Amino acid sequence: MNVFVPEQLVAAHRANVATLFALTNQAFQGFQRLVELNLQVGKSALAEGEENCQEALSGKTPVELLTRQASSTQPAAEKALAYTRHLYDIASGTQAEFAKIAQAQYEQHRSNTQTLVDNFVRNAPAGAEVTTAALKSAFSAADTAYETVRKAAEQAIEVAKGNFAATAAAASKAAQQAAGQGTRAAKQA
Repeated sequence: MNVFVPEQLVAAHRANVATLFALTNQAFQGFQRLVELNLQVGKSALAEGEENCQEALSGKTPVELLTRQASSTQPAAEKALAYTRHLYDIASGTQAEFAKIAQAQYEQHRSNTQTLVDNFVRNAPAGAEVTTAALKSAFSAADTAYETVRKAAEQAIEVAKGNFAATAAAASKAAQQAAGQGTRAAKQA
């Protein structure tokens, strides 16, 4: 009775190596998207800084300068919010890819473990019924526990997404109100 087959161990090791590289590639892709976003934001900030300096130097009165500064508050807040959304998209996209890979790996391990348990039960000596029943029960309990944790994690992610959307909407509204107040104050000055 040989429950462990060397070819299965080699195949499992190969699958683990493939999963490692798949996760590493996803991490690098997420990092690359983050670097590209930051480069884009840096270029944009530099160009806008130059434009703002030119506008400030072209102002004839302090009131014009204050009005221009106040009117730039809302676009800056909206850009910060857009940047945060892009960061969130990159993070959630990378996390989703990690979850897909992890789920596929889990399914493969689950299948391999089920095969191992089935082989053990089939080849168990007479009188080992209690042991095989306990093994099947433990496998079933572990599977149920995993599903419970996975569903709870999915719910937590959905709640976090909802909270992010609500916070982003509130921040956008606050930025618009602040910009409107700044513009009115500059005009009154």
